[in-house]
Amino acid sequence: QSLPQQKLLTWLSVLECVEVFAEMGTARVWGEMGRWTIIVLIQLAKAILRLLLLLCYKGGIQTSPPIVPLNREQQQPLHPQDMEDNSSGKDQTYVGKRSSRVVRSLQSTPSLQSRHWGSPQQREESQSRRAEEMNQPPTPLGLQETIAESLYITRPLLHLLSLGVWGQRSWKPWLLSAVLDILSLSLLSDLKDLNRRERAELRRRTILLLYYLLRSPFYDRYSEGRILLLLRLLADYVPGVGFVTRPLMDYLPAWQKIYFYNWG
Repeated sequence: QSLPQQKLLTWLSVLECVEVFAEMGTARVWGEMGRWTIIVLIQLAKAILRLLLLLCYKGGIQTSPPIVPLNREQQQPLHPQDMEDNSSGKDQTYVGKRSSRVVRSLQSTPSLQSRHWGSPQQREESQSRRAEEMNQPPTPLGLQETIAESLYITRPLLHLLSLGVWGQRSWKPWLLSAVLDILSLSLLSDLKDLNRRERAELRRRTILLLYYLLRSPFYDRYSEGRILLLLRLLADYVPGVGFVTRPLMDYLPAWQKIYFYNWG
């Protein structure tokens, strides 16, 4: 990736990390008007960044989070003592004569900070496989797939625009957003030879369609009573489940009111 593309991904990641805090903090300081203003500004900035990555840098299917979190266990650097052992040519493994079992030799045991329980071959294979997955270029998108990804990117802006036109209690914003999500997924379903991250992103988007059960006005008119009843039955009649379902019952109304949790 080029340096400008990395900067766009970084800014996009920062926006996704602070959007909930920005919404809640602005609502507390400036009220509902300030809350919706910051929501529109953040969604507009995210859409612009994503469209730049899609159209200018051919970023392909946009994943969430934009930057893969660092797996520190697999990215452990060698300590100076370990590097000295490797440079001295000591054998890192010992192969049993009768069992042919590969074990780490005592002379090349790494320091406690970088120690792992798998064989060196397994760790090297996992690191090389992960590096290969990370370095895979995005799948080129045709016109149909580019339109589908553009629909997915601009869906939040169209939803906010429809909220301003028809109001929060109208079914039209809910239906418009659902149609755009389903249309985008159906257009992208014909794309073949996706890499692992892109397939995982499409699965994530498909699962997120369940959020429409928790989004108003569907949640207010149909889902709320049934979901709370189910959680209450689980808490009352299934031993041990109440430790999870009772806090969830208290948290669900607050979660449903936060835009970036519910619609972001």
